[in-house]
Parts: sequence; structure tokens; C-alpha cells
Amino acid sequence: MEFELTEEEGGFLVGLARTSIEAALGSSEKVTLDGVSEKLRIPCGVFVTLNKVEGSSHSLRGCIGFPYPVKPLADAVAEVAVSAALRDPRFSPVSKAEMDSIVIEVSVLTPPELLSVERPDQYPSLIEIGRDGLIVARGQNRGLLLPQVPVEWGWDAEDFLTQCCLKARLQPDAWLLPGTEISRFRAIIFAEDEPREEVKRVELRGG
Repeated sequence: MEFELTEEEGGFLVGLARTSIEAALGSSEKVTLDGVSEKLRIPCGVFVTLNKVEGSSHSLRGCIGFPYPVKPLADAVAEVAVSAALRDPRFSPVSKAEMDSIVIEVSVLTPPELLSVERPDQYPSLIEIGRDGLIVARGQNRGLLLPQVPVEWGWDAEDFLTQCCLKARLQPDAWLLPGTEISRFRAIIFAEDEPREEVKRVELRGG
């Protein structure tokens, strides 16, 4: 049976992410995971994304996660939330004061599926914008983009592959080269509407 989460479970995970960050910043008590349901102890890949709200616009403030199901979901959310806030190398650490202007998004991932094609130019036909996230791997280089990214930027499947190659620090057309591996996954996404406000499931719209 396909893994699914309720609105209540999604709300719990987003709240857990926020509480974990605030505990690490010293503004709330340490998080305990006693009493977490068995379902939220199933190992899952997960990413936590922080977006800073400035007027009507959101800007990325941190995003880190586990692409693969290496830890129980609740534990993974608590860990990567703190990493997204304090250890994303692209940004300075988030401050206590900033947490009032940050919305939190949790993306729970399905296990990545390695795509198989006869010719690399067939990859775009297997990718659905608004449904799939991508992992591009070649040698030691690896890049991951969540399903919401191409929707936000208006990319088609070829753009998505190109940008994922760049994320992996590869040439933009590396997805066409023999030996490059392309995997897709899906995400169950929950996010705050406003900082500390109601959590809702995010439904993506494809191109």
C-alpha cells in the first residue's frame, strides 16, 4: 500500500520541525519524540525547507534533507530541520528573531526510482512536472531537486534535467551522457501558510 499522511500528521511534522529549530536556538525546551505514532517512525526520505516571508514574497532561507529512507520519519524531520536552519552552507545560520518571519515546509519523499531508457533523450517523457522530483548522479556527483522547484520556476522536463545536472555540478547536458543515472521520486508536502499559522498540504500543478 502506498505511504500516505493525513493533514494532522503533516501538521505534527511541520510543528516538530519548528520546535526542533527553536530548541536548538535556545528559545524552547528540548524536543522529545516519546509517544510518536508507529506510522511516523517508518523510515522515509525527507527535506525541510525554510522560506523567509517578506511582504507577499517568499525567499529561500535554508533547505536540507535525506534523499533516502535512512532514519525514522519523525527523527529525520527533527534532525534535518535544525540542519536547514543552522547548517545550510549557502546561508548564514537562522537567528531566533527570524523565526517569526519564516514559514516551514516539510516534504516527505517516496523511495527514489532509477529510470531505465534505451536512449537518454527519452528521459523527459518519463518525468511529470508537478509530480516528480529528480536525482541526477554521475560518479561522485549527485544533485537533487524537489518536485516543487520546476513548478516554481516554470521549467519543462528538459529544463528540470538540465538544472538538476547543474545542481550536481555537472555540465548542463550531462543527463544525455552514457553512465549518468536519473532517478525520480514523489513528495507529500505540508507547509505553514504564514509563520506559526495553519499547516496545509501543498498540491503542485504541473506545466
